[in-house]
Amino acid sequence: MAFTKSLFVAFCLFVLSCSQKASEIDYTDWSHYGGPEDGSRYSALTQINKENVAQLEVAWTYRTGDATERSQIQCQPILVGDLLYGTTPKLNVFALNAATGEEVWRFDPFTLLGGENSWAGTNRGVSYWEEGDDKRILFTAGSWLMAVNALTGEPILTFGDQGKVDLRKDLDHDSEDFLIVSNSPGVVFEDKLILGMRLSEGLDAAPGHVRAYNVKTGKREWIFHTIPQAGEPGYETWDPKHIRNMGGANNWAGMTLDSGRGIVFVSTGSATYDFWGGYRNGDNLYANSLLALDARTGKRIWHFQAVHHDVWDRDFPANPNLIRIQKDGKWIDAVAQISKQGYTYVFDRETGKPIWPIVETPVTQSQMPGELSSKTQPIPSLPEPFMNLVFAEKSILNLKPEWEKDIRDQLSNAIFGDTWAPPHPEKSLVLFPGMDGGGEWGGASFDPESQTLYVNANQIPWLIEMTPNANFGGVGPSIYTNYCGNCHGLDRKGNPPAVPSLIGLEEKYDANSLSLLLQKGRGAMPSFSHISAGERGILVDYLLGKADEENKKELETESSKLYPRYYMKGYKQLLTKEGIYGSNPPWGLLTAIDMKTGLKKWQIPLGSVDSLKAMGIENTGIENYGGPVVTAGGLLFIAATKDEKIRAFDKETGKLLWEAKLPAAGHATPAVYERNGKQYLVIACGGGKGTKSGDAYVAFALPD
Repeated sequence: MAFTKSLFVAFCLFVLSCSQKASEIDYTDWSHYGGPEDGSRYSALTQINKENVAQLEVAWTYRTGDATERSQIQCQPILVGDLLYGTTPKLNVFALNAATGEEVWRFDPFTLLGGENSWAGTNRGVSYWEEGDDKRILFTAGSWLMAVNALTGEPILTFGDQGKVDLRKDLDHDSEDFLIVSNSPGVVFEDKLILGMRLSEGLDAAPGHVRAYNVKTGKREWIFHTIPQAGEPGYETWDPKHIRNMGGANNWAGMTLDSGRGIVFVSTGSATYDFWGGYRNGDNLYANSLLALDARTGKRIWHFQAVHHDVWDRDFPANPNLIRIQKDGKWIDAVAQISKQGYTYVFDRETGKPIWPIVETPVTQSQMPGELSSKTQPIPSLPEPFMNLVFAEKSILNLKPEWEKDIRDQLSNAIFGDTWAPPHPEKSLVLFPGMDGGGEWGGASFDPESQTLYVNANQIPWLIEMTPNANFGGVGPSIYTNYCGNCHGLDRKGNPPAVPSLIGLEEKYDANSLSLLLQKGRGAMPSFSHISAGERGILVDYLLGKADEENKKELETESSKLYPRYYMKGYKQLLTKEGIYGSNPPWGLLTAIDMKTGLKKWQIPLGSVDSLKAMGIENTGIENYGGPVVTAGGLLFIAATKDEKIRAFDKETGKLLWEAKLPAAGHATPAVYERNGKQYLVIACGGGKGTKSGDAYVAFALPD
């Protein structure tokens, strides 16, 4: 029998007792990204429970028909009324009869945008808004934000410019030639849609500012500069010479709204370039941060930065969880943020005060030329990490002697054993947790009954190898030759006493005084005020012997373009020749954390590698992308794994209770809802991430 409304109200009164400001959450609702309004990925439904979950069977399957060779479906669908809303591999938006899976309408945004969807990208869901009879689905496709009628799928042409808003505009930046997409849905507050975006990972990235749009008109209502502008707090944490060229610090993983307080919690990614930060010396606020913003105005209330001056791509991977916990006899409305590092950071929602101490801890310093890494990083004392934090000697794969030799050979010139070791100019670095986490975009789920946080993680080593930019050193000498070489000689020795030597200028000048000298001139030396500030900065660095430690700029007509001195060679997991992960298992984990104490309740491997299972090697876990949902029926549901299965676990013990094979990997987070007295579990089966692509949404339910 479905969880009744009366029981639900009683449950809420119990859970929310002693609450001062928290508004009542309907945990039977699944109309937001993350399910209920608080993004908890929790359902109060109990029809499917520990006693009958083994009876689950396929209730319906919806085929989108537009999968391609490398497409994915990362969407967590939402339910409003009788309709289930989601997206296809090619970013079509659809509405289904939630009880039968029958298509009610489908909209291809590229019929409005014109042309074909040449780069489908990914989409994790849609947002819903209504006012009276005006009901809208808001979603993104490529660089465009769009709105359609929620009942018919017809585009709303009064929204933006003929039904669309260009996300490359209204960014308070000079250029509109950026890669900007929004793969996670925004949150709706009153008449605003608050939205983040996905950007390039290189120095051609846009700044990742957070914007709010009017849901009726598409007009930008406010903007928060995640890379501060002159005069704004945080500007001092960047190199002022290059801050206008910096990008990233974007919210790509989604956000969560506390509607009662009018606070939107926004997690941000790293600043670019990800692995060499010679142009952005400083901590780089508000990259790698959890932001609490006023949802009406976009004003910052508080922030926390988890990684200072990130050179590991350790951006926050998922939207935060709004949780309510009892600690030291008091109820606290808190916000929890998982990380790629395996940490969970927990704060008071209103003040930003950590629930448990976070300690600035000295870390290993960079040896990369031009890099100035942070001396400390913030380490939380609790909750306990949800995975191993260090790839150590004992971590090296030893399941078979030949595999161990293969991995040890790859580690012969590698740095490992230090979570915070930065990239190195000559040695490879074992990044652990890897670039996909630790925690990843599927996020965590929170059970308000038991105050337990559930999080899945990857426990796989990656390699970072840096290589010099072969053209980096050519710009400084060429500028010198152009402006100074005729007088002072190409060897900079000059012709004393008439023309002084320029060797050893670093003993007489700093960058500011030498730049001023070039601007004003002195004696027989003319002023060079006519050359661009960019050229002058490169010339100063070269004359002070910093050209090999600082800027690389490609000068193009009237503008300058930044290039890193060092590049990361490419995204690379540490694998054997057979494709086996280079660490001892488990490689995928599922963890339950008691948020009253911060201690782990249980931890189990998640998924399996079929080829190893056939060899008798069990409990390996496997790479996983997507998140869990937890229910009042005592269950935790998760797909996510590369072995193409969906599973149900006892939420109190971690015991496996049910599993089913999917038509393709469910690299998404399930949805749980009730329609016509029946509870459904729906998962998008889009595959990808190294598995075959799929085009199915599969719904499970108990037999009639």
